[in-house]
Amino acid sequence: MKILLVEDSATLRHATGSYIRAAGHIAVIAESGEEALQLVEKEPVDLIIMDVEMPGLNGFETTRLMREWLGEHWIPIIFLTGKNDDASYKEGIEAGGDDYLIKPVSEVILTAKIRAMERITDMRDQLHQLNAELENLSQRDSLTHLYNRRTFAELSKQQWSIATRSHQPLSLVMLDIDHFKPYNDFYGHPAGDECLRRISKAISDALQRPADIVARYGGEEFIILLPETELHGAKLVGENIRHAINQLELAHEGSKTAKYVTASIGIASCQHTTGRTLDDMIKQADSMLYQAKNSGRNRVVAQESAMFKTILVADDDPDTLMLLNDQLRDHCNIVTASSGQECLDLARAIQPDILLLDIHMPNMSGLEVCKALKEATATASIPIILISGEDRSEQLRLGKKVGANECLQKPLQENLLLAKINHFLL
Repeated sequence: MKILLVEDSATLRHATGSYIRAAGHIAVIAESGEEALQLVEKEPVDLIIMDVEMPGLNGFETTRLMREWLGEHWIPIIFLTGKNDDASYKEGIEAGGDDYLIKPVSEVILTAKIRAMERITDMRDQLHQLNAELENLSQRDSLTHLYNRRTFAELSKQQWSIATRSHQPLSLVMLDIDHFKPYNDFYGHPAGDECLRRISKAISDALQRPADIVARYGGEEFIILLPETELHGAKLVGENIRHAINQLELAHEGSKTAKYVTASIGIASCQHTTGRTLDDMIKQADSMLYQAKNSGRNRVVAQESAMFKTILVADDDPDTLMLLNDQLRDHCNIVTASSGQECLDLARAIQPDILLLDIHMPNMSGLEVCKALKEATATASIPIILISGEDRSEQLRLGKKVGANECLQKPLQENLLLAKINHFLL
């Protein structure tokens, strides 16, 4: 142990210092309370042996100042004093002392006191280590040892605030292992767990900076926040991660995409966070992930984030989809679906700010989609505008049955369309 001895008497300093060294410890010497305070600020010590009766700052005053400066960091302090009355003991304990030695100091008693304090210090250090381990466990996913979702939310909010203050770009990556349920079904859950562990390591190894935050977001889904990263850089990171996962060559007999395990990746990026929220970025990255999966999987789809709202447009007529995309792309983020089932899946996945929904689509009509979305708690609040060639009175009749918010008649007039959309978005 490194022991600070605070003693104004040269004779006692020499004798007590000799006892400390004879017990196998390092003695650091201070001749006054003022010098002791300076030493504690500059040099860490494990134990302090403090004379009470000193000129200038006495031992009690020095201890009070030390405790105030050290805060929660506890160092045991043993007082040296010639007084053994109750009042002196009480004052010493209230000042922050932990034990007493009565002068003249006995080498045997001093050595025993040091041993006792050493045991207490060891227990303190073990407790601190256990607390640190518990804190780490509470922040980590038990299987992959990546951050868990709660910790990701906390750390990301901090980085979001930094990006807002510094006007720095920021990107968000969502990753999903392709066909993971068939993998679990074919190889078993222990193999599935090992697959998650290996992919988690591949993701971590592909990230180069300590500031990057990666977490297991749920099941086979992962999320990564990339501070000070614009769209091009984020796409490079996404491709590096995808390549690293492919390089693992984990056999996947149940995959419809490849003979080994692959991942789909969606990325949202913004130059400035002002006017946006982290939830909006997550929502957009999730939308890009869905597009990556829907366009063949094992790929990266990225998009620059704007302050625009997201509109999901569903119509089986490609000309109508193209027209609506042309009319709305300067005002909103557009996501399109060409069937009722695709629209239903997208609406559940990305939670659009508004849905433009054609009534007449094969297999699952727009009316069926609208009814299903309005009956589900998670999607009931999405404003839905039905579009069709019927006259308005018939549209309103049909829309009322399924809970639609508004109706528009084809061919769509751009000014009327924008007016209806703005009504729900403002």
